[in-house]
Amino acid sequence: MDDVIRTLFAATTFDQAAISPDGKQVAWVEVAKGGSAIYVSEIGVPKPRRITASGSSENAVAWSPDGKQIAFLSDGASAGQQQLYVANAAAGGSAPRKLTSVKGFLAAPGWSPDGKTIALLFTENAERAAGPLVAEKPQTGVIKEAVTEQRLSLVDVATGKLRQISPADMYVYEYDWSPDGKRFVTTAAHGNGDNNWYIAQIYTIPAAGGEMKSIYKPPIDSQIAVPAWSPDGKSVAFISGIMSDEPAVGGDIFIVPAEGGEAKNITPGMKASASWLTWMSTGTKILFGEEVDGESGVATVDAASGKIETLAHGPEQFTANGWGTAVSLAADGKTAAVVRQSLAHPPEVWAGAIGQWKQISSRNANLKPAWGEAKSIHWQNDGFNLQGWLLYPRNFDAAKKYPMVVLVHGGPSSMVHSIWPGSHSFGVALSAAGNFVFMPNPRGSYGQGEAFTRANVKDFGYGDFRDIMTGVDQALKEAPIDEHRLGITGWSYGGYMTMWAVTQTNRFAAAVAGAGLANFQSYYGENQIDQWMVPFFGATVYDDPQVYAKSSPITFIKKAKTPTLVLVGDSDGECPTPQSYEFWHALKTFGTETELVVYEHEGHMFLDPAHQRDVIERVAAWFDRHLK
Repeated sequence: MDDVIRTLFAATTFDQAAISPDGKQVAWVEVAKGGSAIYVSEIGVPKPRRITASGSSENAVAWSPDGKQIAFLSDGASAGQQQLYVANAAAGGSAPRKLTSVKGFLAAPGWSPDGKTIALLFTENAERAAGPLVAEKPQTGVIKEAVTEQRLSLVDVATGKLRQISPADMYVYEYDWSPDGKRFVTTAAHGNGDNNWYIAQIYTIPAAGGEMKSIYKPPIDSQIAVPAWSPDGKSVAFISGIMSDEPAVGGDIFIVPAEGGEAKNITPGMKASASWLTWMSTGTKILFGEEVDGESGVATVDAASGKIETLAHGPEQFTANGWGTAVSLAADGKTAAVVRQSLAHPPEVWAGAIGQWKQISSRNANLKPAWGEAKSIHWQNDGFNLQGWLLYPRNFDAAKKYPMVVLVHGGPSSMVHSIWPGSHSFGVALSAAGNFVFMPNPRGSYGQGEAFTRANVKDFGYGDFRDIMTGVDQALKEAPIDEHRLGITGWSYGGYMTMWAVTQTNRFAAAVAGAGLANFQSYYGENQIDQWMVPFFGATVYDDPQVYAKSSPITFIKKAKTPTLVLVGDSDGECPTPQSYEFWHALKTFGTETELVVYEHEGHMFLDPAHQRDVIERVAAWFDRHLK
């Protein structure tokens, strides 16, 4: 187990790849044990050089329109507090210049079309990073909803003067400059930023500041993301669909007039999920990243006709922003930068003509998989075409039969890619321990179109669970798996599905539920992002408690006989600790073997390397004891 843990912790990862406007250089953010750092290289003759303000946390790269400067964030002036810097992009240029001196959380710098101003998102006096994945701050005394607004702000490049232009009561999630630099389009909502992303609208706001105008309010069962202004300034493209987690975007592509009006879906019936988009310079087509059948793709769609043309497609994941399939596009609309990776190949930066990329970085050249081969498998259920990844045991011997652990992804609006695992990847480590690992994409996932993603609405634990179990049957047909030595695990939605599985079937000999949901009725009043639930359940728990009860594992807890390990962070706002305690307590009450481990000051996503390692070791030991 030590060797796989070393491999999981060894990779340099890449949070971002950004190509210069002329397509000749690429900048990227790489993350290693010492923190994050920014590098730049020519594409023709790769020779990386670092751009730094002497910080240990440096990220959020943005090229100036003329390609001569790079804006970025760095904590070089004060550890733990990033500021905005600008550096000369040319080799041997002057030292980076600090533009801001603020207290709070900064994100997403972006240059104005004339290169005189940099926009960014600023949460003044923020005590933690934005988003519900990080650890929540404990509250005592009189409890009040903590609301700190992330505001759209502008920094003058010449003077460094910062002014906040969006209203103080509005949380801005994303933005895009208008082509003339006079306005912005944003996704935004009033109130609690972590929770109200699910009801965000599309607004425009003058660059001079002032009132925000809503130009699109999505239906209650849809979320919106990635607003992008058309080159002529007359339209805004965006992605809309049912989404369960703020960073994980998927849906169809819509266009709405910039002054407001009816939005048009230009990809209806697409058998894929758009995850990112940008307009081509001609203004007639939109380039987008897509999650499709467990794989990644880059395609264009004609804004008028809806005709889709695939430019690149592959079983590996390629991204440019750390989440979902995306590229960084140069001004010519043909050249792009990406981070490519798979279960067989660790991440590296690539750049060049779309689909004909050449490798630029080589940080992970010496890393080899410490797990087995991954194969994509397909099956049918309830009229759906389904896909999943089957990871073989390391040192696989076809003459032997092996245990298999089902690893259910989070979300549910997400998709399992073939992606190089990181230090949080406890499931993949099971392959190194001599297990098959089956990673299905059941209904509710991205990758098969919006109707597929919506197919679990008001049906959690039923159709999606049947998809998983018929996938298990398919895996048994395709590989030498011992049907009597099956396990199931997952985190978040995967943790919920693990809790659900052990109350529905005795086919599993062991289970590990990470950050799960035991009781949707109590969960509604405990979590920090209850807005996500209404689109999936059709009403609040107070208006329709039964639709929540029928999908709650606790409703069927007397049926649970499977030995179950339960893991959770003590500061998890998405899937709070009481949910895991409630499930563990019930199992213990009815005499089912169980164990509960609560990790100190961890949110929904564990950050402490010692805790990450402990999870890997505990999960492996639990399955080894019960499946071997």
